[in-house]
Amino acid sequence: MTLQQLLAIELPIIQAPMAGVQDHRLAVAVSNAGGLGSLPAAMLSLEALRTELAALQAQTGQPYNVNFFCHTPPTPDATREAAWRAALAPYYAELGLDPAQIPAGPGRAPFSAEAAALLAEFRPPVVSFHFGLPSAELLAQVKGWGSKVIASATTVAEALWLEAHGADAVIAQGLEAGGHRGHFLSLDLTEQAGLFALLPRIVQAVRVPVIAAGGIADAQGVAAAMALGAAGAQVGTAYLLCPEATTSAVHRAALQSPAAGHTALTTLFSGRPARGIVNRVMRELGPLTAPTPEFPLATTAIAPLRAKAESQGRGDFSPLWSGQNASGCKSIGAAALTLELAGRSSLL
Repeated sequence: MTLQQLLAIELPIIQAPMAGVQDHRLAVAVSNAGGLGSLPAAMLSLEALRTELAALQAQTGQPYNVNFFCHTPPTPDATREAAWRAALAPYYAELGLDPAQIPAGPGRAPFSAEAAALLAEFRPPVVSFHFGLPSAELLAQVKGWGSKVIASATTVAEALWLEAHGADAVIAQGLEAGGHRGHFLSLDLTEQAGLFALLPRIVQAVRVPVIAAGGIADAQGVAAAMALGAAGAQVGTAYLLCPEATTSAVHRAALQSPAAGHTALTTLFSGRPARGIVNRVMRELGPLTAPTPEFPLATTAIAPLRAKAESQGRGDFSPLWSGQNASGCKSIGAAALTLELAGRSSLL
């Protein structure tokens, strides 16, 4: 079965769900163009998710994907939180911010029974997961209303685990990919591989369709991945300059600057490794060595710094998510970009 048959889409292109830089509008444009648009739900309240899903369904009759995280919420560690706030204290002083005003809360929520109950009202055609899969009970609910399930694997072992636990397709996430690493069986980053080293091994290991992700920015990249056995491609970074994306002005400028040529994995913005353009705080604190709280608790203390700096036109403390290949970023409509990625000429 091809990916198009499995997901009922025309083109083998999936727009990667990108929390914080998109809403339903990007997903709608991609789905209406024949690809699979995706809506990230990890940073949405249930009320906001309902609003986004209603808008999405009202604007497209084509298949779409809703994405959730599957992390286990950590127990707050006062010692780690204090160390993290101490590391950020000089920046708070520099920007004239009061550390006492740091908001509470994790910033990102995992898939839950409440989210499943809401999702059941909409029955999205596809549901994707990052950091593994939800409990067997919740997964059964999702599959019970007919949704296809896809999830990210960063190793062959994770791909085999996902297939064994019910995934209908596996996303092979290469080390080049922007945003959060999807690893869940091991936190050892030395086990992570680039896409073209990872992809053929996963294709050989599993029977379900394999979707390539990481560093794919144009039709040539899509074709290369499919030549190695991929059933389709998931693309994120290339969509960040589209008018339908909510990417900030600071982020858009960075993606179009020489700085986009230097990305790194960092835990500074959430507590979990994620790839973004190297900026001031990454250089000064070290992308992976700062004493951050566990994911996703690092977010709250750095958020006020980000907001203040961005109000001044600076991305010093912003998560400038990007894969290693930002060359495909274009300020064109998402529908036109989707057709380009699929090797189709566009009149849009």
